[in-house]
Amino acid sequence: MSQIPLVRRSPVPPDTCNLAKAIDLIGDRWTLLILRAALYGVRRFDDFQSELGCPRTVLSGRLKKLVDAGLLTKKSYKAPGKRARPEYVLSAIGLSLRPILIGLTQWGDAWLGQGEAPPISFTRAGSKSAIRAAFVDVEGREVRPDQIRPVLRG
Repeated sequence: MSQIPLVRRSPVPPDTCNLAKAIDLIGDRWTLLILRAALYGVRRFDDFQSELGCPRTVLSGRLKKLVDAGLLTKKSYKAPGKRARPEYVLSAIGLSLRPILIGLTQWGDAWLGQGEAPPISFTRAGSKSAIRAAFVDVEGREVRPDQIRPVLRG
């Protein structure tokens, strides 16, 4: 694996870098755990709170931030005999994070799993064919991480 060359400054300042903006939006622990749970189908406030153990005020703030950013949509549901309450459903933008979160899961399996079998795996819909996160070029050929080079625009 090749080393990344030493530089004194990132080629893109953080205030104009979309990676920095993404980290600012989804980069804290609770937000990532909410997105993880939502990808698995959790949609209701009490279910998020019960699963994550997140303080209610923190959860409320993170859900609002994700709705305001367009990653979650808020829809109303009503259980029989109860008042209407919101559900938080992943939008197209939120669902587009699936490959990133699967890649992060697979990275954790490889480097943090301590040799244990992963608790979850992913397959192609309609088959039992295992999938893994990878980069591909426009011709569909896989590109190894050590073959990726940044290209500055402008």
